[in-house]
Amino acid sequence: MTYCVAMRLADGLVFASDSRTNAGFDQISTFRKMHVFEQPGERELVILSAGNLATSQSVISLLEKRAGSEEPNVFSTTSMFETAEIVGKTIREVVHRDNPDGRINHVDFSCSLILGGQISGEESRLFNIYPEGNFIEATVETPYFQIGESKYGKPILDRVVSYQSSLDRAYQCALISFDSTMKSNLSVGMPIDVAIYRNDELKPCFTDRVGEYDDYFHQLRQQWHQGIQALIEGLQPPRVR
Repeated sequence: MTYCVAMRLADGLVFASDSRTNAGFDQISTFRKMHVFEQPGERELVILSAGNLATSQSVISLLEKRAGSEEPNVFSTTSMFETAEIVGKTIREVVHRDNPDGRINHVDFSCSLILGGQISGEESRLFNIYPEGNFIEATVETPYFQIGESKYGKPILDRVVSYQSSLDRAYQCALISFDSTMKSNLSVGMPIDVAIYRNDELKPCFTDRVGEYDDYFHQLRQQWHQGIQALIEGLQPPRVR
């Protein structure tokens, strides 16, 4: 299992993904699930992946192989919507290649992707691309997407993050969302890859890998834990007869 979250805000985009994959309690590995495609001054694209690792790696490899070729690719598109269409089509292509008749039903070949970024001439955009290859786009009312093990990290995002949130606040919420998820689910683990893109820069976004002993992450999770404890202790007691 994995967990990824991405937010489209007034000032830009924030992405975060864990790096744990497991096929059992004794088969745990680390794989990067954040992939960046960039042409400085022209476009900046980030893709997060969850689901079948073989499928998602094949999709990313095909996107990278075709980038810059004569066939339609992520560097030849004129809009983020067109880019999302190419990514969705590639998912369908890989799944059909590996399971052409859909007869292998004991293996889940599906993967989910989040695509975000900006192409010169339009605003930054964010898409949640489903295993079937279709997709939806983030809006002002729904500014973030999650894929993978999303339920434990969702409450903090629902309560705090809005389209007007600053990139710094969104970054904090993303890390707290991961801390809450890892606290409740061992299949999500460190390190966490983070990318932050500021609107209209069209240059490589800020990226970081947050490890288990990262000072800021440790401080943030301690403050969050202590803050929750203090809040609970300060709540009005119930009327118990």
